[in-house]
Amino acid sequence: MFGWIKTVGAGGKLRFLGQARNKLWFEVTAAAYNLTRLTNIEVAAA
Repeated sequence: MFGWIKTVGAGGKLRFLGQARNKLWFEVTAAAYNLTRLTNIEVAAA
């Protein structure tokens, strides 16, 4: 997951000032990763 966030999710470095905003950005990016993974799993199962 972290490799995907760094390459595809553009998480090479911090985007915002402050820990709270960066944490929120990471959580949203992780949710996007999970949605992408979920769709790929559903396609493979069908």
